[in-house]
Amino acid sequence: MTIEDLCIEAARFAEIESVYDEPSLYGVTDRKAVGTYLEHKFTAYLVQNYNCQAGNSASGIDLPTLEVDIKVTSIRQPQSSCPFKSTTQKVFGLGYHLLVFVYDKYDDPENRTGRLDMQHTIFIDKSRTGDFQTTRGILDILSRDGNKDDIIAFMMERNLPVDEIGVYQLADRILESPPNQGYLTISNAPQWRLQHGRVIQQAGSVSGIVRVR
Repeated sequence: MTIEDLCIEAARFAEIESVYDEPSLYGVTDRKAVGTYLEHKFTAYLVQNYNCQAGNSASGIDLPTLEVDIKVTSIRQPQSSCPFKSTTQKVFGLGYHLLVFVYDKYDDPENRTGRLDMQHTIFIDKSRTGDFQTTRGILDILSRDGNKDDIIAFMMERNLPVDEIGVYQLADRILESPPNQGYLTISNAPQWRLQHGRVIQQAGSVSGIVRVR
């Protein structure tokens, strides 16, 4: 299975799911439970149709062979959690692609079923998974002939979760190979909180952010 295949199947899956009434979702308000339901259902759908391996807690992402993690979020608060590995992820991206399903949930009291109306399905290339304001600030500094001291000062001001040695190493890497403009909003928490509002707005108009459906 290729990334292109994945996007095609994600579009088909979203279309099917948008008209599917699921009794087990009726009355469920826990967004994590909804997300787990949809992730498992989609990965099972892929395994039935392709020779692909679903991820596990050890691999850290849902589709390790494609370097893709699946995120499911409500349109009412489009965000998801992400394990924290390194501060470099805010600058250079998460290190893997994201496939984001954005739903609006409806309950049918008469039939006691829940339905996930898929509002957006978006593929984010790993090159675009850095933090928007962090990468924008760094690229702005570089465009104005900023040096290592300027970059270090900027990162310290943003209170990035990294020690002094790490900041200097990161600044060296930035000068050697500047990051791409990222489009996620990533919190400074022990577990990253990813905000997806900007990618929903930019999907289809920025390279690396594909509106699948």
